[in-house]
Amino acid sequence: MEQQALEYHAKGRPGKIEVKPTKETATQKDLALAYSPGVAAPCLAIEADASKVYDYTTKGNLVAVISNGTAVLGLGDIGALASKPVMEGKAVLFKIFADIDVFDLELDTKDVEEFIRTVKILAPTFGGINLEDISAPDCFEIEERLKAELNIPIMHDDQHGTAIVSAAALLNALELIGKNIESIKVVINGAGAAATSCASIYLALGVQRENLFMFDSKGLIHTDRDNLDGRKKLFTNQHMQASSSLEEVLVGADMFLGLSKADILNETMLQSMAKDCIVFALANPNPEISYEKAILARPDIIFATGRSDYPNQVNNVLGFPYIFRGALDVRATKINEAMKLAAVHALADLTKMPVPQEVVDIYGGAPIAFGPQYILPKPFDNRLLEVVSTAVSKAAIASGVAQLKEIPS
Repeated sequence: MEQQALEYHAKGRPGKIEVKPTKETATQKDLALAYSPGVAAPCLAIEADASKVYDYTTKGNLVAVISNGTAVLGLGDIGALASKPVMEGKAVLFKIFADIDVFDLELDTKDVEEFIRTVKILAPTFGGINLEDISAPDCFEIEERLKAELNIPIMHDDQHGTAIVSAAALLNALELIGKNIESIKVVINGAGAAATSCASIYLALGVQRENLFMFDSKGLIHTDRDNLDGRKKLFTNQHMQASSSLEEVLVGADMFLGLSKADILNETMLQSMAKDCIVFALANPNPEISYEKAILARPDIIFATGRSDYPNQVNNVLGFPYIFRGALDVRATKINEAMKLAAVHALADLTKMPVPQEVVDIYGGAPIAFGPQYILPKPFDNRLLEVVSTAVSKAAIASGVAQLKEIPS
């Protein structure tokens, strides 16, 4: 697999993306319109009315994927240069799923102020900014500052993409087992960017704060601890002893979310959870407990991973292309909580609709229907573009952050 990947990225023109003209360039007149002297006309029109930049340039369909390479996939801090294949890959996903163009930008800095300043200087080029693979807690400050200081949609996908997709899966799992979100006990192992964002959106959907327990590498996030950084203080819980182990807190839990490391759960721990438990074991490439062990230990379980070779893949590609598409389509000035929640409900609702035969065929031909093995749409379901993007656009309009008041046809 490793050799195949290297050959894939190197064959032909190295890398995965290129830039192509979108206008005719066959004649001298074409070039005179594209550049000098014709290009002066749109320049002057934009100078007179800044909104015209959306009429005469690519800004409205161009997203920057920006990283400093400090938290890349499962690879960690590999640096800006080594992160470039991942950022190019993200560009490919934006294009094939939502027809959004991307420039990937790898910034060689770990200084938060330098990062923010650089992005702000570059921002006029883009209609939106996807922050990617930036370590916590820096990613929190970077996103919050840029959202406050710029007027284009900005999202750190490592945080919010996982949260949005897993929240949709949680809503559907709860519907299948007949449990109320306001009464469930949730245990989260991991307290990084994705985990804290998941916790936030679960709370927004109705999980009660006293029923949410989060662990980091040092133990339970508890009010008695004095070593909590980043956003961890937002998720303290004193309803168990500070010394309580993951094994102890899991007893009677309805839902486990893992964004940590492989094999930290065992069959006994799963068997201590509540009836019809929900387990999202999202550590990659190997989950907190294997699919085979989980299903054998708990036949009543609803189980999801981050892997494509098992049912219920929690995959960010179900979210970010369509969230940005919806935001760009109405020229939203930000991606707010209403837009994220709209994406959650759109994903959850789409899962319950009959699956078109062409989607079934892509995934091997076996019937696909809402149930314990299908709590999220499939990535190659073409309905995602219309359903999720439209929901996000409508939420942007309703919440007052859209510059266009109607979704373009």
